Amino acid sequence: MTEATTRSRAHSIRRWVRRAFLLWAVISIAWLANSVRTQGVPDGLLRSTQDVSVVEGSTALEFLPTRPNGKAALIFISGSGIHPHAYAPLLRPVADSGYSVFVIKLPYRFAPLKSHKDAVVEQTRQLMAAHAEVSHWVVAGHSLGGALAARVAQSGHRPNAAFVLIGTTHPKDADLSRLDAPFTKVYATEDGIAPADRVMATKRLLPEQTRWVEITGGNHSQFGHYGHQLFDGNATITREAQQAITREALLDALRKGGP
Repeated sequence: MTEATTRSRAHSIRRWVRRAFLLWAVISIAWLANSVRTQGVPDGLLRSTQDVSVVEGSTALEFLPTRPNGKAALIFISGSGIHPHAYAPLLRPVADSGYSVFVIKLPYRFAPLKSHKDAVVEQTRQLMAAHAEVSHWVVAGHSLGGALAARVAQSGHRPNAAFVLIGTTHPKDADLSRLDAPFTKVYATEDGIAPADRVMATKRLLPEQTRWVEITGGNHSQFGHYGHQLFDGNATITREAQQAITREALLDALRKGGP
């Protein structure tokens, strides 16, 4: 075999390796994109009715009841990569119960940079300040959204606010145990992204009076209406049952009022 033939064969092998890697990358990205794609959300949940106005903004999706039930409202921060529409089945019934719901969209869907996460915290604070008519806020979030909700609590801007952290191991580094705000932690036993043991490992970082809601058989992906995330466990209960438990935790925090 000549040297030229050897070089040609090596070049051919490298070319096929690059093509295989490119194909793998394309398939992986497509699979990941599909796994967080909104699925199974009835169109009617995203339409305004005489009872609830649906407002699609650039930074938030809003469900606004025409006859608010008191002066409590919910801010819900989306999970990483998840569109707010995926949370409509979970949250639209909260608005149907008379509570305004603001679903915050993450910058670039994933809030990849610290500056993006800081922007979400600031947006939440500004939203609370802009609605003087609300006397009790519940700030909640799923996955990364739950971590950002914990950062809102840490920021100190929490007038008459309660916090519901869903499917997240946060807070991890921040000690929130001395805060006087009510906290609820919702977690699922089959969650492969935020496993129950890692959730409970940070229990000391939350106030002693934190309410803990365990969803037996639930997983990470079923908190919203989207595909099955990589590394997540397999749920043994329905998506509807898991979200009903989660929704009741949110409603309970709304009904209880301020600290």
